[in-house]
Amino acid sequence: MTTVSIRLPEDVLKETEKRARELRIPRAEYIRRAIEIQNAEAVARHRRQRLMEVSRRVRKESLRVNAEFEAIEDAPDA
Repeated sequence: MTTVSIRLPEDVLKETEKRARELRIPRAEYIRRAIEIQNAEAVARHRRQRLMEVSRRVRKESLRVNAEFEAIEDAPDA
């Protein structure tokens, strides 16, 4: 495991220590978990953005295909 040194505002450090004590875990573990949560949220955000982008790209084509299917379904000889 790699060691990382960070600077935190005093109020953030105090709140971190308080929450870690409440959970009965070391401060370093609390900070590790917080980083893991932030990383997971960033990955989820990135995935959502990519899906939205792809969805926008295929929307026009999907509407065209849906219109074709609708025309076929409404055709009397279909």
